[in-house]
Amino acid sequence: MGKVTGFLEFDRELPQKKATKERLKDNKEFVLNEAFGEKIIEQAARCMNCGVPFCHNGCPIGNLIPEFNDAVYHARFDEAWDILSATNNFPEFTGRVCPAPCESACVLGINQSPITICNIEKTITETAYQKGYAKPKTPTSRTGKKVAIIGSGPAGLAAAEQLNSAGHFVHLFERDEKMGGLLRFGIPDFKLGMDIIDRKIDLMAQAGIEFINHAHVGVDINALELREDFDVILLTGGATVPRNLPIPGRDLNGVYFAMEFLSQNNRRANDMPLKTAPIHAKDKKVLVIGGGDTGSDCVGTANRHGAKSVTQVEIMPVPPHTRPESTPWPHYPAIMRTSTSHEEGGERHWNILTKAFIGDENGHLSAVRLVDIEWKKTAQDKPPSFHEIKNTEREIPCDMAFLAMGFLHPEPHGVLAQLNIALDEQGNVATQNYQTNQKGIFAAGDMRTGQSLVVRCINEGRECARAIDTYLMGDSNLEAKASSLMLSD
Repeated sequence: MGKVTGFLEFDRELPQKKATKERLKDNKEFVLNEAFGEKIIEQAARCMNCGVPFCHNGCPIGNLIPEFNDAVYHARFDEAWDILSATNNFPEFTGRVCPAPCESACVLGINQSPITICNIEKTITETAYQKGYAKPKTPTSRTGKKVAIIGSGPAGLAAAEQLNSAGHFVHLFERDEKMGGLLRFGIPDFKLGMDIIDRKIDLMAQAGIEFINHAHVGVDINALELREDFDVILLTGGATVPRNLPIPGRDLNGVYFAMEFLSQNNRRANDMPLKTAPIHAKDKKVLVIGGGDTGSDCVGTANRHGAKSVTQVEIMPVPPHTRPESTPWPHYPAIMRTSTSHEEGGERHWNILTKAFIGDENGHLSAVRLVDIEWKKTAQDKPPSFHEIKNTEREIPCDMAFLAMGFLHPEPHGVLAQLNIALDEQGNVATQNYQTNQKGIFAAGDMRTGQSLVVRCINEGRECARAIDTYLMGDSNLEAKASSLMLSD
């Protein structure tokens, strides 16, 4: 333990951010982490090195949090990097976009503000790249086994690095022109820049992983041919079918899925070719339907475009501002969260049902019909229901609407159809110990579980890599999830 009284001496503190007017001028990262300096030592000193570190269990990949906090307190960033990178393949991603369930589980958070785990993680990572601690994970020998991974999101990338480090030949196929999946084309650059992704991809390529872009398996490449050429196929294509809103006017010009807007903006911000007609929110009255992270990203992006107004609506009730009884510590609490995008401008409303999109004579969206709703509890084994509140139906002007209501399941055609992969009741790939109904074909990440967090997908990739390594070699020396090892001990 670094400093016994650290949690009594220092309050939680995070780096400052650029002023709103400044950060809205571009799509670049705006958290001034480098200016935080030696304060990171104080923040690491707040860690109590608890007898039972619940942060381990809160973290989906079981990061050894007290250990790397102690190393940071003593300014041993090389040691901190070794500890962090032992359980997390991509702390450069999670340190920026993870909602930090580990912080919700922090013991100090029972009666104080929790440790700034995410920012400490980000600082360790950036120091590792600056000092040269971050190196390719090159295997010392090769097994001769070949693995094809289809989909380069966090699950596919994590599995690729793990399997390559075990000595297998790994080929990663991606349908777009660059690796990363929704990391690259779904998360705005102001949260996770493409340069951060490219930096890691370069290290992985140096370690021997072969990346094949413009390779749409199931469309341009027959998946059955891959099965002949590889010992194992791993499916990590994600849950890419968005939840639609089939109401009157859905087909009007100006109504888009959120990812159509966000992926195009990332392309525009990085001088990449647009794949569809331009979607730009400048001077538009924007409505974002959906109150989650994707909706928040639409708010921030629309504000950067110079939208005339931005309104976000959510069908669910407004969350409480303090931890509710339904999610006691150390669970991740269902509370009100205000993102940096919300701080930048716009209105937020809850208990709103969207009833219809209304168009002008040219077929363009001009208004949206909304109504207030009220939720009612039902029998204990049934989900709650809602009813419309009388005399609350109204129309609001709207030039552009984004559907940010989550994703349903993977695309059932293409590679899944070619390989005759069985699906579960939700439309996700059905597996047993990550293996599908087809021998030698595995699945991990959102394609297997449904939409989830980046950090959970990393864990999926790592655990699936262990299952594949065991399938190929009879056993595996790849690292297991740290918290699982602790519990088994």
